[in-house]
Amino acid sequence: MSLTPSNMMPLGTRAPDFQLIDTVSNKELSLNSLKSDVATVIMFICNHCPYVIHIQDELVRLGNDYKKNGVSFVAINSNDVSNYPADSPEKMKEVAEKNQYPFPYLFDETQEVAKSYNAACTPDFYIFDGDLSCVYRGQMDNSRPGNNVPLTGSDIRQALDNILEGNPIDQNQKPGMGCNIKWK
Repeated sequence: MSLTPSNMMPLGTRAPDFQLIDTVSNKELSLNSLKSDVATVIMFICNHCPYVIHIQDELVRLGNDYKKNGVSFVAINSNDVSNYPADSPEKMKEVAEKNQYPFPYLFDETQEVAKSYNAACTPDFYIFDGDLSCVYRGQMDNSRPGNNVPLTGSDIRQALDNILEGNPIDQNQKPGMGCNIKWK
């Protein structure tokens, strides 16, 4: 495990398109089929990273809290499953079902989607507005495994609340921190 910060995609960048298999439904899904006219949250996660495990419950709360407001959530795992079999599509499905993910959990086998988003770590969060323009990228909140800071999702929640209320999003955003994506 190597603690790695987000690369911080430039604000205003258009969300790169993708077509990936959802490990729960086994259907190929595209950004176009998943995006929202309100906001779309793209998150790079995996099964084994302690930083992702730490935020699992809040990921589910966020998805459940905001989907009723028309916000779309998409989780993507881009890790090399040859060297990290705990992140295999079969295990992804198990994790998604066990945690009752209210969003699809897609497998990026070629790692091309992670590269197109310049994703660096798990978890890595991106929020796009209704036009698929990046308005937020960075951390969920200040909580990390072992730092005793309560897990609230405050940074993501503030950005989404501002979108829903039609308010500007603070451009002073902190990078996420987590395990590096396991590149092939």
